[in-house]
Amino acid sequence: MTTLQTLFADPDYWLPIVFIALTGISILIYTVLDGYDLGVGILLLNVDDAQRDQMISSIGPFWDANETWLVLAVGLLLVAFPTAHGVVLTSLYIPVALMLVGLILRGVSFEFRVKAQLRQKTFWDAMFFVGSMTASLTQGYMLGRYITGFDPSFAAFVFAGISAVCVMSAYLLIGACWLIMKTDGELQIRAVRWAKAGLVLTATGMLLVSIVNPLVSERIFSKWFSFPQMLYLAPLPLLSVAMLFVIYRQLTQLPHPQDKGCRTPFFAAVTLFVAAFFGLGYSFYPYVVPEQLTIWDSASASGSLMIILWGVVFVLPAIIAYTAFSYRVFRGKARPLQYY
Repeated sequence: MTTLQTLFADPDYWLPIVFIALTGISILIYTVLDGYDLGVGILLLNVDDAQRDQMISSIGPFWDANETWLVLAVGLLLVAFPTAHGVVLTSLYIPVALMLVGLILRGVSFEFRVKAQLRQKTFWDAMFFVGSMTASLTQGYMLGRYITGFDPSFAAFVFAGISAVCVMSAYLLIGACWLIMKTDGELQIRAVRWAKAGLVLTATGMLLVSIVNPLVSERIFSKWFSFPQMLYLAPLPLLSVAMLFVIYRQLTQLPHPQDKGCRTPFFAAVTLFVAAFFGLGYSFYPYVVPEQLTIWDSASASGSLMIILWGVVFVLPAIIAYTAFSYRVFRGKARPLQYY
């Protein structure tokens, strides 16, 4: 039996890998799916009431279910890596609380605007914007603190603040690309302009993270800039640059009379998110808390993980099936918003 076979015959070795992969995939799906509807919420106040209804209609069937992936990711982190969960939540208690306030405010605002009178509807639209902005900024801030390993220095907090703005910009970009795909007319034209602005900020943020990430750790620097790993990893930054170019090129050609290419910016933005995620994942592996706890140091007992894994085997396909079904049913352009 080879060394690799021996390692994977040991559940204490491979179960933590399976669960960190499941947690990471859940976070990735959340940032893509809830990212675009957070982006739509950030853009909500830039249009008139009729166009706001159109924007809300484009995310109405999806936004609540999109947050399921956040619940799954946090739940997996708690049950599979309780020690890491404690460290992360202790370091990020305030931004996590603010994020939850923002997400709750979004849910309340979305429901209240349905029954509100016109003058009150404007207020709840503003609260939906505030909730979306709060959730986006806090998620970006938490990412910045995580990348710097929860460093207490002033520079680390400044970077976290910049990261907050950059993540918000990335959500704005993918949200605008979603609107390009799901709407038409004047709103689509505005979405193209928003996407162009978001593209510049997102590219700037990705460049900044790419510079800071290797500098905060000699281990990460070595993983990216030593041979032959440097050659193997070249497709990730090249793919990111290519997707930025694809989005820019397509935006200059929109809107198209036959709506040709309206889906390209969104799927290119999704690919950009995926490339950035795998880049960060590679940088931090095998640490679940940067430079502090590896996935094996913080994992639950293998017996517990095996039981949880059986639960995931049944729950995860159900979530994927429901998500795929909802996107299939509500595919195409957003329909006029109607309440019964």
